[in-house]
Amino acid sequence: MTARTYLRRSVAALAVAGAAAGLTALAAGTASADNGYGPSVSPCTSNQFTSKVVYGGAGAGNRNAAIQFTANPGERCLLPGKLHVGLVGAHDVLVDNQAPADAPPVALVDGSSAYVPLHWTAIGSDAQQQTPNGVTFSAPSDSNAHGDYINPNVTLDWGLGPVDAGPDSHTVDVGALTPGTAPTA
Repeated sequence: MTARTYLRRSVAALAVAGAAAGLTALAAGTASADNGYGPSVSPCTSNQFTSKVVYGGAGAGNRNAAIQFTANPGERCLLPGKLHVGLVGAHDVLVDNQAPADAPPVALVDGSSAYVPLHWTAIGSDAQQQTPNGVTFSAPSDSNAHGDYINPNVTLDWGLGPVDAGPDSHTVDVGALTPGTAPTA
């Protein structure tokens, strides 16, 4: 057998072996799925980003704010487009997640930001308002690539004043995750 024939057969054998290994991994469910951001972008853990509540302005009884997320240096992760948000300490105030179920995820990469818009009213009497102590959400993953547990639950101080808590108006509306920094007043 000539060197050229040997080389061709070796390359062909390696190609067949590689394809078989890929099919085996796919069948076993261990192959990485491409989520549109490449196979190396995994769901975020709570220690891959910082978050804060950002005041967005007020007018005619309406209030706006956002939860802003910023990737830590060197981190790459994915947040869902619909993030479930809750309030702490305002039992008569409801949270209405208005983001569509199929809202696209947003990749946070090395210092980039994204935000979830918040909207509510504050026109009721003092007796019909409540001030939340905090806003809560959970990161989409509770373990890192090594399998180490990372608490996904995050609570941020509210610090934005009262929210209507009367029978006619008592909701904080939550929008879809949006790439970029949160608008400020």
